Amino acid sequence: MTDSVSERAPRAPEPLGPWIAGIGALAVAADPREPFVRLPDPATKVIVRREARGRPTLLVAGPRARATYHEGKRGVSCLEVRLAPGTTRPLLGVPAVDLVGRIVPLGALPSPGARRLADELGRLEPEDVAARLADVLPDRLPDAADRARAELLRAAVAALSVRSGGTPRPVGEVARELAVSERQLRNLFSEGVGLSPKHYARIDRVRAVLDRATELAAAELAAVTGYYDQSHMTSDFRTLMGVPPRSYFSGRLPAPRACQVIDRP
Repeated sequence: MTDSVSERAPRAPEPLGPWIAGIGALAVAADPREPFVRLPDPATKVIVRREARGRPTLLVAGPRARATYHEGKRGVSCLEVRLAPGTTRPLLGVPAVDLVGRIVPLGALPSPGARRLADELGRLEPEDVAARLADVLPDRLPDAADRARAELLRAAVAALSVRSGGTPRPVGEVARELAVSERQLRNLFSEGVGLSPKHYARIDRVRAVLDRATELAAAELAAVTGYYDQSHMTSDFRTLMGVPPRSYFSGRLPAPRACQVIDRP
């Protein structure tokens, strides 16, 4: 991250708790001097993107299985609304797995719910989006089956996450604890997160490494973030980030590419 890129995290209104995991804002004031990194991210996001002197564009960004490195573009700002696990289909009408690695116009998704949300947000300034969502989403309660799946998924996500403050457990152990088969758990993650439980856990661990890399020596960092050893951490980091930790933290990054093309369902 450079001085030309700023991030902040506006607080999500309390009524959005069942739907929204968080809200973040990002702005690029000038061309960055180094690639802009989009980290691996298991969340599906509704994005309000604005370029200088342009109208906001409503997009949906699916989960990112691996990091991507992009050229900066001056005068771009985004408000990112992170959907809670299990809410992609109830809110947008598609399973999360259909959106992995994609950026899609919100209004182009083939469901009445997505088009309705696009109509409600389409004329708003980014700073007004959270308040509007707080007005409209509490009335759109998912049915009992969707609520039950979402609650089960969130329990599994917490059990697999080192970033939640606990000790991550193997997928098989989490499935047994939740009284489901590993196959059922994989299907639950595919629909509600878009990634397998194992890949979700890998992303969570790598992001924990990124969060704590300046605090701990490499061997200790591997231990507290759920790896067998330092070589296991390095291998996972290289797979998801494209370079090993030493290269990443010294700024030796992959060559940047143009921003991802927006596609349509």
